[in-house]
Amino acid sequence: MKIAQTQSVWTRLALAIATVAVVSPAVSLAQAPGKSIRVAVYDHSDGKSSGWKSLQKILVPDTGFEATMVTPQDIRDGVLKDYDVLIMPGGSGSKQSEMLEEKGRENVKQYVESGGSYVGICAGSYLASSHYPWSLGILNAKVWDRSHWNRGTGDVELAFSSSGSDVLKTNQGEVDCYYGQGPLLVPDNNPELPGYEVLATYKTEIAKKGAPTGAMVGTHAIVRTKYGKGRVICFSPHPEKDGGPNSLMIEGVRWAGSAPK
Repeated sequence: MKIAQTQSVWTRLALAIATVAVVSPAVSLAQAPGKSIRVAVYDHSDGKSSGWKSLQKILVPDTGFEATMVTPQDIRDGVLKDYDVLIMPGGSGSKQSEMLEEKGRENVKQYVESGGSYVGICAGSYLASSHYPWSLGILNAKVWDRSHWNRGTGDVELAFSSSGSDVLKTNQGEVDCYYGQGPLLVPDNNPELPGYEVLATYKTEIAKKGAPTGAMVGTHAIVRTKYGKGRVICFSPHPEKDGGPNSLMIEGVRWAGSAPK
């Protein structure tokens, strides 16, 4: 990509970001004493996925959670009614969609619309978006620089908005976090969905495998919104990784799971 083209692309991106319709769901982290947030963590690999292995280490009773692995078949069978939060972790968003099948995807949407909460991580954020034919369409977001989705992996720096600092309980303006080819989120214009609120943006980038420099910086790394009566929070990077800023994930899931019932 020529420099002039890159600047033009960045200008259009900046304009799109500037016009995000902000949704401000009420933030209430209050929990009934002794009541754990019941979390269903999706996995279609018999518990072998890195997402499940990482999340089960941090979403524990000591931090206020009760985490259980659920399969695509469990979701098709209606198990989500027993949980406060569904986490769709990393992997492949299109594969998750395929494994859920139409019934599973519809059950997820109905669960959130009826007041359940959805947490997407990397692949789970691709799945939540309104970008792809196989997406759930519960987040009014599209993927920026889609042709370079496999731009590489590594640590990047996240910059937090004021609401992001409040929701995720961080007093650090910037935090290093592992990036594993998650979506570069920007607003979509689906009139049937509310806008989203930006909690963190990418301050630095990964630009390997032919990806243009400058395209990732400023795109949205962590966002939240509502879908029907339910809460949605999506992480493009991986704060749940061992040695990562795990508290960001813990507080994000806590916000999702503390929605009024």
